[in-house]
Amino acid sequence: MVKKKICFIASAPAGIVAFHKTNFEKLSEWFDIYVVANFDDPKLFEGLKIKGCQAIDIERRPSPVKDLKAIKTLYKYFKEMNFDGFVSMASKPSLVAAIAGKRARIPFRTRIFTGQIWANLTGFKRRFFKGIDRLTVKLNTNILVDGKPQQAYLVENGILKEGQSTVLANGSICGVDIHKFKANAEIKNAERKKLGILTDDLVFGFMGRLRKEKGIFELLEASNYLVKDHKNIKLLLIGNFDGLDESVLSNYANLKVGQNLILYGFTKKPYEALQAADVFCLPSYREGFGMSAIEAASLELPVICSDAYGLKDSYIPNETGLTCKVKDWESLSKAMKFYIENLDQITEHGENGRKRVEDKFTMEMVSGAWLDYLRKYVQ
Repeated sequence: MVKKKICFIASAPAGIVAFHKTNFEKLSEWFDIYVVANFDDPKLFEGLKIKGCQAIDIERRPSPVKDLKAIKTLYKYFKEMNFDGFVSMASKPSLVAAIAGKRARIPFRTRIFTGQIWANLTGFKRRFFKGIDRLTVKLNTNILVDGKPQQAYLVENGILKEGQSTVLANGSICGVDIHKFKANAEIKNAERKKLGILTDDLVFGFMGRLRKEKGIFELLEASNYLVKDHKNIKLLLIGNFDGLDESVLSNYANLKVGQNLILYGFTKKPYEALQAADVFCLPSYREGFGMSAIEAASLELPVICSDAYGLKDSYIPNETGLTCKVKDWESLSKAMKFYIENLDQITEHGENGRKRVEDKFTMEMVSGAWLDYLRKYVQ
């Protein structure tokens, strides 16, 4: 069987590795998979079921000179490889790919929406980035969205029309490996011992990019408030700490690094690190689909999510977690305090969350939906 050739495009290689590793294992049975990203070392893609990778300097932010160069380079690569289709993610890479792919006459061109950079912007910047998204929709043949709430949001904002896009399975662009993301008392105890967490400590965890738009400052503020009256509370932050230095942390006088504030750092084993927590917090300003919340739920952690549009499918309020308001640390602290005062609900919501992931968000379900989708449209 001669396989069709599909190219996956992003600016950062981490996005491809994180989101598509399990998908590629399934898709490679039917397609030859190639990837394009901004990278220096092809070893970053070791372990992926791909036929090849191409480094192209596609920056996340607007840069007219570099953008034109990237379009030209990608066009040449498209013509050379004669792909049957491509899948792009994020605004800038998707615009570059759409223009180059249209010129190269790639028959199947699709963008997947995983969040909107303009969601919390105003004025010219909001109009500018919305314009980019509308242009990518016009230039592509197909559109994917990683969740139904986000799909409705894009229709509401005039980016998409009703029926113009597809959501795979029940949402997300990659499912959860429920065998890795599975609660394990032995791992939990080992992680907590390593971090100096006591048996009676109640740990609120966060995993992801420690950025303002993830609600990290609201989480710090809420924790700083709660630890005054609850001495057994700890905050666990898992991720890169760029920008979260001493000058920033000094604004939260009640939080002490190494005591009630634990900076875990980056990990390649999130399914182990996150087990040190009891409750997961994702007070994000904007989100396409809360994958980290789904992974936490798979570990039987209740989740506290903001009411950002993209998180609506990531949990069920009062069943698998609780809701807080965007950019509202007091609302977040109230949700956290609920679990402090209702420890039995931690277990109940956590067990409900695990069952929901098993029913709706396994990697087998999502990878199977990817395969069905591509086999339908790539002829």
